[in-house]
Amino acid sequence: MIASSNELSEPPNAVTPPPLRIGPLVIDPPILQAPMAGFTNFAYRQIVRSFGGVGLQATEMISARGFLAIDERDHEFPDRLWGVREEPRPLAVQIWDNNPEAMAAVGARLAHDFHVSVVDINFGCPVKQVTQDAHSGSYLLKCPERIGEIVASVVKACAPTPVTAKIRLGCTRDKIVAIEVAQVVEAAGAAALTVHGRTAQDFFQGSADWDRISAIKPHLKRMPLIGNGDLNSPQKVVEAFRRYDVDGVMIARAALNKPWLFAQSCAALRGEPIPPDPTLAEERELLLNHYRLVCDRFGDQKGTVLMRKFACCYAQGRAGAREFRTRVSRVATPAEFNSIVENYFPREVHSE
Repeated sequence: MIASSNELSEPPNAVTPPPLRIGPLVIDPPILQAPMAGFTNFAYRQIVRSFGGVGLQATEMISARGFLAIDERDHEFPDRLWGVREEPRPLAVQIWDNNPEAMAAVGARLAHDFHVSVVDINFGCPVKQVTQDAHSGSYLLKCPERIGEIVASVVKACAPTPVTAKIRLGCTRDKIVAIEVAQVVEAAGAAALTVHGRTAQDFFQGSADWDRISAIKPHLKRMPLIGNGDLNSPQKVVEAFRRYDVDGVMIARAALNKPWLFAQSCAALRGEPIPPDPTLAEERELLLNHYRLVCDRFGDQKGTVLMRKFACCYAQGRAGAREFRTRVSRVATPAEFNSIVENYFPREVHSE
């Protein structure tokens, strides 16, 4: 059985940041859910939404040229837009490419056909397929002029829907370009900027540099600044607003195994008691509900395979997690999946 700790946490001293304004949108609380490829699909967003506490959610990132190719060939849209038309707003969709025309075309579809709340542009992804192979994502931090062209094209195509951008500090540690790029993004008409406090070279190693994030703010005239990186507890969210010059924060990987982190962080900002983590029995129901949503969309076979990585997230940080991950990462049928979950996440936990 996976051990659980469910102690109530005392709220840190409250910090009450004003609502975040992204164009006409008021984001309250100013806590955003990061777009994460392979994870932040409709099922995950539903789980996060059930707990509350998130001001703006985001989809997985969408390849602009991939979107256009699917649309032209099949008159369909990518699986990563599953649920987007129907789910509650506000909602952001993140897109990536290095071609201003393709980005503008997809941005326009998202803004005027899907009626999303925000179109976000990815200039921060460090993975090889996006950077080296497609010269997009964080690769474009080497090309501020091209970033400006892309942002301006998407802003024009999406109006009046606000357009935002997400960047890293730079491509390498010896060439930090975040201030220059931030100014280019603002001049091109973006409504907000999110900065991850690492370089592309860092990938996810080391610690996010919040001092460098904060240093960008004095160089902006009107555009709000959102900080991202290493926010894995309510206390760290409060500390980010207390210590650094940011208008909002974005939570990413830490919320994959704790989708209730947004609700806990929102309570902490307000000086309210921090809600406890769910019990093991509650997590079991959460995991199985997540599984049902994925299988309803993709069928039992594909849904079971897709759910492997999500199930591993639920076990992270608990005793017995390694064995659970080893077993669940090999499941192929609903019967296998349910059996493993039943064993590690019992319906009831009886105390002696």
